[in-house]
Amino acid sequence: MEQYKKNDIIVVFVEDMGADGEGIGKINGFPFFIKDALIGDTVEARVTKVKRNYAYARLEKVMTPSSFRTEPVCAFHRQCGGCQIQALDYREQLRFKQDKVRNNLIRIGGFEPALIDRIMEPIVGMEDSFHYRNKAQFPIGTDRDGNPVAGFYAGRTHSIIANTDCALGVKENQLILETILDYMRENHVSAYDETTGRGLVRHVLIRKGFATDELMVCVIINGTKLPAEEKLVSTLSRIENMTSLSVNVNTENTNVIMGKKLRTLWGSDTITDRLGDISFRISPLSFYQVNPVQTQKLYGLAVEYAGLIGQESVWDLYCGIGTISLFMARKAKCVYGVEVIPQAIEDAKQNAELNGITNAQFFVGKAEEVLPEYYDATGDVTGVSDGMRHPDVIVVDPPRKGCDEKCLETMLRMQPDRIVYVSCDSATLARDLKTLCAGGYELRRVRAVDQFPQTVHVETVVLLQRKDM
Repeated sequence: MEQYKKNDIIVVFVEDMGADGEGIGKINGFPFFIKDALIGDTVEARVTKVKRNYAYARLEKVMTPSSFRTEPVCAFHRQCGGCQIQALDYREQLRFKQDKVRNNLIRIGGFEPALIDRIMEPIVGMEDSFHYRNKAQFPIGTDRDGNPVAGFYAGRTHSIIANTDCALGVKENQLILETILDYMRENHVSAYDETTGRGLVRHVLIRKGFATDELMVCVIINGTKLPAEEKLVSTLSRIENMTSLSVNVNTENTNVIMGKKLRTLWGSDTITDRLGDISFRISPLSFYQVNPVQTQKLYGLAVEYAGLIGQESVWDLYCGIGTISLFMARKAKCVYGVEVIPQAIEDAKQNAELNGITNAQFFVGKAEEVLPEYYDATGDVTGVSDGMRHPDVIVVDPPRKGCDEKCLETMLRMQPDRIVYVSCDSATLARDLKTLCAGGYELRRVRAVDQFPQTVHVETVVLLQRKDM
């Protein structure tokens, strides 16, 4: 086999794409993983790293473009780490994501291809695959001349690409960012420098309620106060639909964006948005899905898979601010939500009250600790109902790492009729499904939802049912 080394130039046909959107081409059976190369391209690439059985390469030139290649909307799509597959035709993006979920279920979950092909439904795409994000966090820095800039970090770095008009964000972002940068220049307000830990403005958080058009701006600072705050408030508050202006204090030497101290400068502490007929109050610190159009479809599928007719008790694990819980509560007898973040549970309780929903209860704690606590409660323990111990449905929507082993174990002990698993990572989903199916459940339905167009990320909803039913 020919030996390749760093900086070698290769010409290769891209025959496949990896899970992170990188092109895969082979020369005499030896695979190269090439960022920004698309399936169907013939490319010239420079080798960057060589392993024993494969190598990485950087795209230098597209010799013959793929029929799936399209002109990117954003000029920075290759530099920025956000839109890994923006140059791929959207229909092909959907096929890529459908295949990604399918392949993980087969390869990691160990499920038979025939089963997955029979139960997997078509992916849910978007009509407009841009400008769908209702939230963006822009780092603030300086250019070579010392002027303040806003944008996004280049892939795998903390170097800021100056860009106030991200193609995935809302149109108001640009005006808001330019207003803040003008204020910083005019009032000599410094940008934060991660290397030295000096400077004031670290990030700008912008949120928009898609159903209400309400806008929120939160400036994250390495200090307690902005100079000439009233000047910033005066200009930002005149922007149409501006509802909430605040500062967040983060003086820690950390990559975590938000600090714990929050102060409202003008307007309301929160904005409101709606998913279907359910309203949500959102603070700068609230978790709320960034694509409300697809979120409504995603949660609608979760409710459909749960098969609720009004008599069921439901546990909603990793419930966040109660979005799925409140959707379920409209159709179930009672819903119990669990989330480890106290502020999220406070938001969930307020959102239930806001919508007049009285059959949802929320608990602070880790799902793997709270669930066993209620299942193992003996006798007529105050506040512990039979529906808590023996729910009809359990819904899980965990972070990327998937469910904790103890959580899965308790779910199997509880033996609900149905489990609805909502996942943002089909690899950990497949791993957890393997455990649940070994414990007496079978896959009944699977559907991917494209929550993040132009990126490699995809959500998946799965229905499992007890085998003995």
